[in-house]
Amino acid sequence: MTVATMGTKAGLPEVGSRYQDARRYPHGVAFMDGQYLPMSEAKISVLDWGFLHSDATYDTVHVWEGRFFRLNLHLDRFFKGMEHLRMKLPYGRNEIEQILSNCVALSGHKSAYVEMICTRGGSPTFSRDPREAENRFIAFAVPFGSVANKEQLQRGLHVAVSETVRIPPKSVDPTIKNYHWLDLVKGLFDAYDFGAETALIIDTNGNIAEGPGFNVFAVKDGKLKTPAFGVLPGITRQTVFDLCKEIGLSAAAEDLGRQELARSDEVFITSTAGGIMPVTRVDGSPIGDGRVGRVTSQLAELYWKKHADPAWSTAVVYP
Repeated sequence: MTVATMGTKAGLPEVGSRYQDARRYPHGVAFMDGQYLPMSEAKISVLDWGFLHSDATYDTVHVWEGRFFRLNLHLDRFFKGMEHLRMKLPYGRNEIEQILSNCVALSGHKSAYVEMICTRGGSPTFSRDPREAENRFIAFAVPFGSVANKEQLQRGLHVAVSETVRIPPKSVDPTIKNYHWLDLVKGLFDAYDFGAETALIIDTNGNIAEGPGFNVFAVKDGKLKTPAFGVLPGITRQTVFDLCKEIGLSAAAEDLGRQELARSDEVFITSTAGGIMPVTRVDGSPIGDGRVGRVTSQLAELYWKKHADPAWSTAVVYP
């Protein structure tokens, strides 16, 4: 590996005027500092507190068949997170909505994963005072992706419960979407070591919490339950509550124990990255009869139908 080029002063390497990046990136468009850029050109400074200290909040919304799904709820959560973290941007809500739409339209994607980010930024003097940092806004649109692939959606995911404990809510408020993922990543490796495809981790009381980028629901005797403590109240999670109300199913946010999860009739996970996704094995054992359940299928079908409903979705204007 070449680590430096020869320079002209005392054998020191030259300082380049521009960073050269040979890595490959998904096709997409990003917005930074008033500019729309291809994904390969979207970079942040290594001095940004978002990179150095995970001092950032973000939100993700997806576009399906040319329409944002529940964009207003995602914007609500994004602005709430910035307020709680004492961050401010030069863009208002309508401007950010337009930027997100522009990223999608410029990318040409009819189905996309769209992210909005606010980082603490940095200061010209490398100050450790967060009040001196200039907050930065970044947005991007890339092709839609799912936690579960096509095969897993058909036969159900295989999940393992890790002993890793989710960051306590008194330390990091889980209602603010953040990049503190080391506990979730450790849970993933625990699951891979077990032979599973993804993970759930536990809360400080030993109950089920959430997984890397998703909430979980258990179904027993036609009633739904999802963890309430120490988790991100996801937009897709909220959508399940809304759908259940519409079709007359009981759904509650309560503690969910590991044994209770294992004895469920059905289990599914929820995420903007994939929607409502079935789980048919937990810790190597089948859930119910080991097949995708009726309630899960009913909710997933209705979930995708809502994407064409103007009350639930917003059209992207393409050139």
